[in-house]
Amino acid sequence: MLEDVKNSLIVSCQALPEEPLHSPFIMSKMALAAKQGGAQGIRANSKEDITAIAKEVDLPIIGIVKRDYPDSKVFITATFKEVDELLESGCNMIAMDATFRPRPEGTKLNDLVHYVKEKDPSIELMADIATLEDAIQAEQIGFDCISTTLHGYTEETKEQKLYNNDFQFLQDVLKKVNIPVIAEGNVITPDMYHRCMELGAYASVVGGAISRPQEITKRFIQQKL
Repeated sequence: MLEDVKNSLIVSCQALPEEPLHSPFIMSKMALAAKQGGAQGIRANSKEDITAIAKEVDLPIIGIVKRDYPDSKVFITATFKEVDELLESGCNMIAMDATFRPRPEGTKLNDLVHYVKEKDPSIELMADIATLEDAIQAEQIGFDCISTTLHGYTEETKEQKLYNNDFQFLQDVLKKVNIPVIAEGNVITPDMYHRCMELGAYASVVGGAISRPQEITKRFIQQKL
């Protein structure tokens, strides 16, 4: 999958149960629209959505499962249960929270990585990270690529945005690791996307700015001239 998405846009087609577009059918059509617009890859949440999207488009898919657990703040592909669902889904890459935060049920990140590689070595692994330390750890334990997905969304980084100071965090990660780094998280305009690519991002994932109309509408209402 990494070869297929190099230097390109990946569109995240997700809608949680409480959101108006929550539906495998709708997400499959969202993925088709993304493909028609030029996207080279899709990121999707849940086995059901991934299966529907794979029937609609021939683009490679990054799969995740978002699920809340009472004993952990990790919710992106947190345990073996979610990994097994993704292995069954037919996705080309599995993304998982790769922060240092404790996982549900005492699950270890290292064990999840080895589990996927044993079950299906053809599936690549994306580390969703929040800090430089996360990125370094992810490379060491065998992830195939890194995504800046969680920068700004953890307790440690909550006051930060990926685009702050000309995407300084992205630049720092690019200097620290040797595996592909994918820009994700608050890439909300075409200019931001192109800047990430200029700085050396391997690819970029854009989600809400394309596939969440409630967020797009809100941006129009809130932006001041």
